[in-house]
Amino acid sequence: MDGDRRRASLRSLALGSLLGAAGAIATTRRRSRRPRDAPAGLAAFEDAPCFLEVVRHEAKRYRSGGAEE
Repeated sequence: MDGDRRRASLRSLALGSLLGAAGAIATTRRRSRRPRDAPAGLAAFEDAPCFLEVVRHEAKRYRSGGAEE
């Protein structure tokens, strides 16, 4: 019984290690494909048409005194 538990624990450790290594490799490859001058985080969305529309709407609402349209 103890040998079975130990074997199962070792198998789980080995599979977890392989999965972790594969994830690390995939992350490294994915990061290397992003252009260096590409904006990071939310800055990547600041030029998106949907974001600009929301900003215009919020500015208009702010100028009108905050009343809902």
